[in-house]
Amino acid sequence: MVLFLTWLSGQTLAGVRLEFESRVKDFVQNSEGTSQGTMPGEDMDPITLMRTRVVMHKDRVAYPSSIDFPHTVPGEDLSWDLEKFKRGFKIVVGFVGETDMEFDLIGIDASIANAFRRILIGEVPTMAIEKVYVMNNTSIMHDEILAHRLGLIPIKADPRQFDFRGGVDDSPTDLNTIVFRLQVRCQRNPQAPPNAVDPEMKYLNANVMSSLLQWEPQGEQMDRHKDDPIRPVHNDILITKLRPGQEIDIEMHLQKGIGKEHAKWSPVATASYRLLPDIQILKPIIGDDALKFKKCFPEGVVKVEKNRDGVLEARIANPRKDTVSREVLRHREFEDKVRLTRIRDHFIFSIESTGILPPQVLFVEAVQVLIDKCRKVKQALAESGVV
Repeated sequence: MVLFLTWLSGQTLAGVRLEFESRVKDFVQNSEGTSQGTMPGEDMDPITLMRTRVVMHKDRVAYPSSIDFPHTVPGEDLSWDLEKFKRGFKIVVGFVGETDMEFDLIGIDASIANAFRRILIGEVPTMAIEKVYVMNNTSIMHDEILAHRLGLIPIKADPRQFDFRGGVDDSPTDLNTIVFRLQVRCQRNPQAPPNAVDPEMKYLNANVMSSLLQWEPQGEQMDRHKDDPIRPVHNDILITKLRPGQEIDIEMHLQKGIGKEHAKWSPVATASYRLLPDIQILKPIIGDDALKFKKCFPEGVVKVEKNRDGVLEARIANPRKDTVSREVLRHREFEDKVRLTRIRDHFIFSIESTGILPPQVLFVEAVQVLIDKCRKVKQALAESGVV
């Protein structure tokens, strides 16, 4: 891992972005994919099984930790090699949506995949409401609760175009602060029917929605963001409710921050990964057992078709859909016929953005954060004389 981070620290964000975006482009151009089924085969070599798989038993998990370290396997050099890593490392994009994406990280250690996950959640910066100045609030909601709800509204503002504010002594400028205003008053709707009971029909501004947040450009912000005005990501977020005579007058200041400080700055709704399932059929499963075997897995994982002898036989169609519930291990007829494993260095990575930045951009930014961390460690080690 240390050698990998040393190599990563020497990379540039431009190179990482070019490589990742080219893979996304390739996926968009070749979005049609097929799943290859697996055939029943011979058992894996025990050493290979320990090195490459996490094995799921009925009551335990075997080989959860990697053994790819020097002097572990007699006669084999398992020291980390950069060229070997480059040959084995792959990124395969599964799908890219407006706010979410899924891709495979292949040939990498769990510690690196987990580092990307933690950085995505807590260390990629965004802009969020930090200061709330309440001029008037006669709603039923207390000022503190209202301010908290406002802070959690994702704002469509590219954080890369803003600076961190350096504390209370750092004055707000158009480079580190965004200003929003909320002015709303509830009153009776003169056009409402006399027998109306729906508050949205009886009253005007009965529901205070995020669409009412108004951006007030400061300095040169209007020119810098004229092509993509700053606004809430979603216009239908309910902030609070008002009744006739109640009003809210608030000014909000947005600052740049990270999710480690407060969850409102986290750019993702979720970022997670799982190991790719590998279901190994050790002995043919035929006839009625094949149909029962298929029901032990989610739809699409197993297919049943006739073999050369015209007998129904179970085959693995798409192991990605498996949830590794281990239901199949409860049935005695399948003992010694199937092995449930997960590929140790194949991670299915999912990113769901809050909408502030596209998910593919978030991953590139997470890589940059990790690169910066590696460079700081290298510099500190060099200054201390360790290396």
